[in-house]
Amino acid sequence: MDHPVPAVATALVHTAAATERALSLGSWSFDPPVILALLFATLYCWSNRRTVGPSRTRSERRRRHFYFYAGIAVVLVALASPLDAYSEQLFWAHMTQHVLLLVVAPPLIVLARPWVRLWRVLPLRARQSLGRSLARGHLTWLRRFGGFLGAPLPTFVLFCGVVLVWHIPALFDATLESEWLHALEHTLFFATALMFWKQVIDSPPLHAPMGDVWRMAYLIGAMVVMWILAVVLALAPNPLYAPYALQATRPGGISALADQQLAAGVMWVPGSITLVLALFFYLNRWLSPEPTKPAALKPAARLASDH
Repeated sequence: MDHPVPAVATALVHTAAATERALSLGSWSFDPPVILALLFATLYCWSNRRTVGPSRTRSERRRRHFYFYAGIAVVLVALASPLDAYSEQLFWAHMTQHVLLLVVAPPLIVLARPWVRLWRVLPLRARQSLGRSLARGHLTWLRRFGGFLGAPLPTFVLFCGVVLVWHIPALFDATLESEWLHALEHTLFFATALMFWKQVIDSPPLHAPMGDVWRMAYLIGAMVVMWILAVVLALAPNPLYAPYALQATRPGGISALADQQLAAGVMWVPGSITLVLALFFYLNRWLSPEPTKPAALKPAARLASDH
Protein backbone atom coordinates (compact mmCIF):
# COMPACT_ATOMS: atom_id res chain seq x y z
CA MET A 1 0.00 0.00 0.00
CA ASP A 2 1.31 3.48 -0.91
CA HIS A 3 2.11 5.95 1.85
CA PRO A 4 1.05 9.30 0.35
CA VAL A 5 3.12 11.73 2.43
CA PRO A 6 6.58 10.20 1.79
CA ALA A 7 5.63 9.57 -1.83
CA VAL A 8 4.58 13.17 -2.36
CA ALA A 9 7.74 14.48 -0.71
CA THR A 10 9.87 12.27 -2.93
CA ALA A 11 7.92 13.46 -5.95
CA LEU A 12 8.61 17.10 -5.17
CA VAL A 13 12.35 16.51 -4.82
CA HIS A 14 12.70 14.48 -8.00
CA THR A 15 10.37 16.67 -10.03
CA ALA A 16 12.30 19.82 -9.12
CA ALA A 17 15.42 18.26 -10.60
CA ALA A 18 13.51 17.04 -13.65
CA THR A 19 12.01 20.49 -14.20
CA GLU A 20 15.47 22.04 -14.39
CA ARG A 21 16.39 19.58 -17.13
CA ALA A 22 13.17 20.33 -19.01
CA LEU A 23 13.57 24.11 -19.23
CA SER A 24 14.79 24.23 -22.79
CA LEU A 25 13.35 25.86 -25.92
CA GLY A 26 12.44 22.45 -27.31
CA SER A 27 10.04 21.92 -24.42
CA TRP A 28 7.84 24.83 -25.45
CA SER A 29 4.88 24.16 -27.75
CA PHE A 30 2.52 26.35 -29.77
CA ASP A 31 -0.92 24.76 -29.96
CA PRO A 32 -4.04 26.58 -31.26
CA PRO A 33 -5.03 28.07 -27.85
CA VAL A 34 -1.50 29.41 -27.47
CA ILE A 35 -1.59 31.02 -30.92
CA LEU A 36 -4.96 32.56 -30.05
CA ALA A 37 -3.55 34.02 -26.81
CA LEU A 38 -0.61 35.51 -28.70
CA LEU A 39 -3.01 36.95 -31.28
CA PHE A 40 -5.04 38.69 -28.57
CA ALA A 41 -1.85 40.08 -27.04
CA THR A 42 -0.80 41.43 -30.43
CA LEU A 43 -4.20 43.03 -31.07
CA TYR A 44 -4.21 44.57 -27.59
CA CYS A 45 -0.73 46.02 -28.14
CA TRP A 46 -1.79 47.41 -31.53
CA SER A 47 -4.93 48.98 -30.07
CA ASN A 48 -2.91 50.47 -27.23
CA ARG A 49 -0.66 52.28 -29.68
CA ARG A 50 -3.71 53.69 -31.46
CA THR A 51 -5.28 54.95 -28.22
CA VAL A 52 -4.39 58.32 -26.73
CA GLY A 53 -5.48 59.00 -23.16
CA PRO A 54 -4.99 61.86 -20.68
CA SER A 55 -1.66 61.93 -18.86
CA ARG A 56 -3.39 61.73 -15.45
CA THR A 57 -4.51 58.18 -16.24
CA ARG A 58 -1.08 57.00 -17.38
CA SER A 59 -0.29 55.04 -14.20
CA GLU A 60 -3.72 53.41 -14.29
CA ARG A 61 -3.19 52.37 -17.90
CA ARG A 62 0.24 50.93 -17.09
CA ARG A 63 -1.31 48.89 -14.29
CA ARG A 64 -3.99 47.52 -16.61
CA HIS A 65 -1.40 46.68 -19.25
CA PHE A 66 0.54 44.75 -16.61
CA TYR A 67 -2.56 42.77 -15.64
CA PHE A 68 -3.35 41.92 -19.26
CA TYR A 69 0.13 40.82 -20.28
CA ALA A 70 0.55 38.93 -16.99
CA GLY A 71 -2.67 37.05 -17.75
CA ILE A 72 -1.45 36.18 -21.25
CA ALA A 73 1.89 35.08 -19.78
CA VAL A 74 0.09 32.74 -17.37
CA VAL A 75 -1.81 31.20 -20.30
CA LEU A 76 1.48 30.65 -22.13
CA VAL A 77 3.06 29.05 -19.06
CA ALA A 78 0.05 26.76 -18.70
CA LEU A 79 -0.19 25.66 -22.33
CA ALA A 80 3.16 26.24 -24.01
CA SER A 81 5.86 25.81 -21.37
CA PRO A 82 7.54 22.56 -20.19
CA LEU A 83 4.57 22.25 -17.84
CA ASP A 84 2.50 21.14 -20.84
CA ALA A 85 5.00 18.39 -21.65
CA TYR A 86 4.93 17.18 -18.05
CA SER A 87 1.12 17.17 -18.04
CA GLU A 88 1.20 14.16 -20.38
CA GLN A 89 3.02 12.12 -17.72
CA LEU A 90 1.98 13.66 -14.42
CA PHE A 91 -1.61 14.29 -13.39
CA TRP A 92 -0.59 16.95 -10.85
CA ALA A 93 1.09 18.93 -13.66
CA HIS A 94 -2.11 18.65 -15.69
CA MET A 95 -4.10 19.90 -12.70
CA THR A 96 -1.70 22.83 -12.34
CA GLN A 97 -2.58 23.79 -15.91
CA HIS A 98 -6.26 23.75 -15.02
CA VAL A 99 -5.72 25.91 -11.93
CA LEU A 100 -3.80 28.50 -13.97
CA LEU A 101 -6.57 28.63 -16.58
CA LEU A 102 -9.38 28.82 -14.01
CA VAL A 103 -8.25 31.08 -11.17
CA VAL A 104 -5.02 32.86 -12.18
CA ALA A 105 -5.11 34.07 -15.80
CA PRO A 106 -8.84 35.00 -16.00
CA PRO A 107 -8.96 37.38 -12.99
CA LEU A 108 -5.85 39.14 -14.30
CA ILE A 109 -7.51 39.64 -17.69
CA VAL A 110 -10.72 40.89 -16.06
CA LEU A 111 -8.74 43.33 -13.91
CA ALA A 112 -7.11 44.65 -17.10
CA ARG A 113 -10.48 45.71 -18.59
CA PRO A 114 -9.32 45.10 -22.17
CA TRP A 115 -12.80 44.98 -23.75
CA VAL A 116 -12.91 48.49 -25.23
CA ARG A 117 -9.36 48.24 -26.57
CA LEU A 118 -10.07 44.90 -28.25
CA TRP A 119 -13.31 46.33 -29.66
CA ARG A 120 -11.37 49.21 -31.21
CA VAL A 121 -9.26 46.74 -33.17
CA LEU A 122 -12.25 46.14 -35.45
CA PRO A 123 -12.49 48.39 -38.51
CA LEU A 124 -14.61 51.50 -37.94
CA ARG A 125 -17.22 50.45 -40.52
CA ALA A 126 -17.61 47.05 -38.90
CA ARG A 127 -18.13 48.66 -35.47
CA GLN A 128 -20.67 51.11 -36.89
CA SER A 129 -22.57 48.38 -38.72
CA LEU A 130 -22.71 46.14 -35.66
CA GLY A 131 -23.71 49.05 -33.44
CA ARG A 132 -26.58 50.02 -35.78
CA SER A 133 -27.78 46.41 -35.93
CA LEU A 134 -27.88 46.19 -32.14
CA ALA A 135 -29.59 49.58 -31.81
CA ARG A 136 -32.32 48.70 -34.35
CA GLY A 137 -33.04 45.35 -32.75
CA HIS A 138 -31.80 43.23 -35.67
CA LEU A 139 -29.72 41.13 -33.27
CA THR A 140 -32.18 40.99 -30.38
CA TRP A 141 -31.67 37.25 -30.00
CA LEU A 142 -27.93 37.80 -29.60
CA ARG A 143 -28.44 40.45 -26.93
CA ARG A 144 -30.85 38.22 -25.02
CA PHE A 145 -28.54 35.22 -25.26
CA GLY A 146 -25.57 37.30 -24.13
CA GLY A 147 -27.63 38.75 -21.29
CA PHE A 148 -28.65 35.28 -20.16
CA LEU A 149 -25.09 33.95 -20.20
CA GLY A 150 -23.87 37.08 -18.47
CA ALA A 151 -26.28 36.71 -15.53
CA PRO A 152 -24.74 35.48 -12.25
CA LEU A 153 -26.63 32.19 -11.87
CA PRO A 154 -26.13 30.80 -15.41
CA THR A 155 -22.49 31.85 -15.25
CA PHE A 156 -21.99 30.06 -11.93
CA VAL A 157 -23.66 26.89 -13.21
CA LEU A 158 -21.59 26.96 -16.41
CA PHE A 159 -18.30 27.52 -14.58
CA CYS A 160 -18.84 24.79 -11.99
CA GLY A 161 -20.39 22.43 -14.54
CA VAL A 162 -17.44 22.76 -16.91
CA VAL A 163 -14.98 22.08 -14.07
CA LEU A 164 -16.83 18.97 -12.89
CA VAL A 165 -17.87 17.49 -16.24
CA TRP A 166 -14.41 17.62 -17.80
CA HIS A 167 -12.98 15.75 -14.81
CA ILE A 168 -15.31 12.79 -15.31
CA PRO A 169 -12.84 9.94 -15.99
CA ALA A 170 -14.26 8.89 -19.37
CA LEU A 171 -14.24 12.45 -20.74
CA PHE A 172 -10.92 13.34 -19.15
CA ASP A 173 -9.29 10.23 -20.66
CA ALA A 174 -10.70 11.20 -24.06
CA THR A 175 -8.99 14.61 -23.88
CA LEU A 176 -5.64 12.89 -23.42
CA GLU A 177 -6.20 10.94 -26.63
CA SER A 178 -7.45 13.82 -28.79
CA GLU A 179 -5.64 17.13 -29.30
CA TRP A 180 -8.71 19.01 -30.52
CA LEU A 181 -10.79 17.77 -27.57
CA HIS A 182 -8.00 18.76 -25.21
CA ALA A 183 -7.89 22.23 -26.78
CA LEU A 184 -11.68 22.51 -26.43
CA GLU A 185 -11.42 21.59 -22.74
CA HIS A 186 -8.85 24.28 -22.04
CA THR A 187 -10.76 26.86 -24.10
CA LEU A 188 -13.97 26.21 -22.15
CA PHE A 189 -12.09 26.39 -18.86
CA PHE A 190 -10.70 29.79 -19.73
CA ALA A 191 -13.89 31.18 -21.33
CA THR A 192 -16.23 30.20 -18.49
CA ALA A 193 -13.66 31.39 -15.95
CA LEU A 194 -13.64 34.81 -17.62
CA MET A 195 -17.42 34.88 -17.32
CA PHE A 196 -17.20 33.82 -13.66
CA TRP A 197 -14.62 36.43 -12.67
CA LYS A 198 -16.52 39.12 -14.52
CA GLN A 199 -19.29 38.61 -11.96
CA VAL A 200 -16.82 39.01 -9.10
CA ILE A 201 -14.52 41.80 -10.29
CA ASP A 202 -15.73 45.13 -11.69
CA SER A 203 -14.47 45.38 -15.26
CA PRO A 204 -16.05 48.36 -17.08
CA PRO A 205 -17.84 48.61 -19.39
CA LEU A 206 -18.99 45.14 -18.31
CA HIS A 207 -21.20 45.43 -15.25
CA ALA A 208 -20.89 43.19 -12.18
CA PRO A 209 -24.45 43.31 -10.80
CA MET A 210 -23.97 41.60 -7.43
CA GLY A 211 -23.33 43.26 -4.08
CA ASP A 212 -20.44 42.34 -1.83
CA VAL A 213 -22.38 39.72 0.16
CA TRP A 214 -23.50 37.90 -2.96
CA ARG A 215 -20.01 38.05 -4.41
CA MET A 216 -18.70 36.39 -1.27
CA ALA A 217 -21.36 33.70 -1.54
CA TYR A 218 -20.43 33.26 -5.20
CA LEU A 219 -16.77 32.73 -4.32
CA ILE A 220 -17.56 30.34 -1.47
CA GLY A 221 -19.82 28.28 -3.76
CA ALA A 222 -17.05 27.92 -6.34
CA MET A 223 -14.55 26.94 -3.64
CA VAL A 224 -16.89 24.25 -2.33
CA VAL A 225 -17.24 22.75 -5.82
CA MET A 226 -13.48 22.67 -6.33
CA TRP A 227 -12.94 21.22 -2.84
CA ILE A 228 -15.44 18.44 -3.56
CA LEU A 229 -13.46 17.51 -6.67
CA ALA A 230 -10.22 17.61 -4.68
CA VAL A 231 -11.65 15.37 -1.94
CA VAL A 232 -12.87 12.83 -4.49
CA LEU A 233 -9.41 12.69 -6.04
CA ALA A 234 -7.61 12.52 -2.70
CA LEU A 235 -9.77 9.77 -1.17
CA ALA A 236 -10.16 7.56 -4.24
CA PRO A 237 -8.63 4.15 -3.40
CA ASN A 238 -7.42 3.66 -6.98
CA PRO A 239 -6.22 5.93 -9.82
CA LEU A 240 -9.24 7.30 -11.68
CA TYR A 241 -7.64 8.15 -15.03
CA ALA A 242 -6.40 5.25 -17.15
CA PRO A 243 -3.74 7.08 -19.22
CA TYR A 244 -1.91 8.05 -16.04
CA ALA A 245 -2.53 4.76 -14.24
CA LEU A 246 -1.13 2.68 -17.12
CA GLN A 247 2.16 4.52 -17.43
CA ALA A 248 5.12 2.30 -16.55
CA THR A 249 7.26 5.16 -15.19
CA ARG A 250 6.75 8.76 -14.17
CA PRO A 251 9.11 11.68 -13.50
CA GLY A 252 10.10 11.43 -9.86
CA GLY A 253 9.27 7.73 -9.71
CA ILE A 254 6.00 8.25 -7.86
CA SER A 255 3.02 5.93 -8.09
CA ALA A 256 -0.15 6.80 -9.98
CA LEU A 257 -2.09 7.07 -6.72
CA ALA A 258 0.43 9.47 -5.16
CA ASP A 259 0.35 11.51 -8.37
CA GLN A 260 -3.45 11.75 -8.09
CA GLN A 261 -3.25 12.76 -4.42
CA LEU A 262 -0.75 15.48 -5.28
CA ALA A 263 -3.12 16.71 -8.00
CA ALA A 264 -5.88 16.89 -5.39
CA GLY A 265 -3.62 19.06 -3.25
CA VAL A 266 -2.98 21.38 -6.20
CA MET A 267 -6.72 21.81 -6.75
CA TRP A 268 -7.41 22.21 -3.02
CA VAL A 269 -4.71 24.69 -1.92
CA PRO A 270 -3.25 26.67 -4.86
CA GLY A 271 -6.63 26.45 -6.58
CA SER A 272 -8.25 28.29 -3.65
CA ILE A 273 -5.72 31.10 -3.15
CA THR A 274 -7.20 33.60 -5.63
CA LEU A 275 -10.74 32.82 -4.48
CA VAL A 276 -9.77 33.35 -0.83
CA LEU A 277 -7.98 36.63 -1.62
CA ALA A 278 -11.06 37.94 -3.45
CA LEU A 279 -13.29 36.71 -0.61
CA PHE A 280 -11.31 38.60 2.04
CA PHE A 281 -11.21 41.71 -0.15
CA TYR A 282 -15.01 41.86 -0.30
CA LEU A 283 -15.37 40.84 3.34
CA ASN A 284 -13.12 43.73 4.36
CA ARG A 285 -15.03 46.14 2.11
CA TRP A 286 -18.36 44.94 3.49
CA LEU A 287 -17.26 45.34 7.11
CA SER A 288 -15.55 48.70 6.62
CA PRO A 289 -17.67 51.75 7.47
CA GLU A 290 -18.79 53.77 4.50
CA PRO A 291 -17.04 57.15 4.17
CA THR A 292 -19.22 60.12 4.97
CA LYS A 293 -20.37 61.79 1.81
CA PRO A 294 -19.72 65.57 1.59
CA ALA A 295 -23.26 66.15 0.29
CA ALA A 296 -24.71 64.66 3.47
CA LEU A 297 -22.82 67.22 5.57
CA LYS A 298 -24.15 70.28 3.77
CA PRO A 299 -27.55 70.51 5.59
CA ALA A 300 -25.82 70.16 8.97
CA ALA A 301 -23.30 72.83 8.05
CA ARG A 302 -26.09 75.18 7.07
CA LEU A 303 -27.92 74.55 10.37
CA ALA A 304 -24.75 75.27 12.33
CA SER A 305 -24.23 78.52 10.51
CA ASP A 306 -27.78 79.66 11.32
CA HIS A 307 -27.24 79.51 15.10
